[in-house]
Amino acid sequence: MLYKSVNNPRIKELSKLKLKKYRDKQNLFLVEGKHLTEEAYKNGYLKELLLLENLNFKLDIKTNYVTENVLKHLSNVPAPSGIIGICQKKENNIIGSKLLILDSIQDPGNMGTIIRTSAAFDIDTIIINDKCTDIYSDKVIRSSQGMIFCTNIIKTNIQTFLKTIKGKIPIYGTKVDGGKDLKTLEKTSDFAIIMGNEGSGVDKNILDMCDEYLYIPMNKKCESLNVGVATSIILYELTK
Repeated sequence: MLYKSVNNPRIKELSKLKLKKYRDKQNLFLVEGKHLTEEAYKNGYLKELLLLENLNFKLDIKTNYVTENVLKHLSNVPAPSGIIGICQKKENNIIGSKLLILDSIQDPGNMGTIIRTSAAFDIDTIIINDKCTDIYSDKVIRSSQGMIFCTNIIKTNIQTFLKTIKGKIPIYGTKVDGGKDLKTLEKTSDFAIIMGNEGSGVDKNILDMCDEYLYIPMNKKCESLNVGVATSIILYELTK
C-alpha cells in the first residue's frame, strides 16, 4: 500500500508516536534508517516497514510505502533516509548478575551512550526507574546506535528491586566523595552498580541500601564527570 496523505488516519496515529504518552499507550515506537531498522528486525522488535516509494530495501516483514511528504511528516531528522520501522516494545525479565541500575537519568544522549557502553561491556540487565528519560525516544535510540535492541532493560522501583538482590551480589553506589577508589576495588564477576541523576547523583534512600561506595579518582581541576563518561570508566574497570 502507498500512503500519500499526512491526513490518512493511519499516518496520523503513527505520527503521534513522536510523543511518549502515545508510545506508552500504543506500546509502539518508530526507528529510522537502515542500521537501526535492521537491528530492530534482528532482535524481534520490528513489526512493519514504511519505505519511500520506489526504494529498494527488503526484510521479511510486512512492508508499505509512503510519499516524500508523508515520510518527512513521520521523520524526526532533517534529511530522512526513506526507511522507517514500526516497532513493538518488549517485556523483559531480569537475567544474569552483572547489573547496571540507573536512577533518574534525564538526558537522552547520556541514556543512549550508557546503553551502548553496557552492550560493549556485557552488562546482563539494565534497571531504570520511572524518573529516567524514555528509552524509546528517537534521541535515545540513535545515541545507542541500535544497541538498545540487544540490551535487556527493565523499568521498576529501584529500592524494591535492591531488596531482592541484597546479600546475593555486591551493590555499589557512586559518590563524588566518601567512596572507595575505583582502582582499588577487588574485581568480582557479579555486581550491581548504581549511577545517578546528572545534577543530584544517586538518591540518598537508594545510596543507603548500597554495600560500598565508589568514586573515580581525578585531579582537582574537575569536580565531576558526565554520567555517560563515568559509566564507561566504571564498567571498564569492573569488567576488565
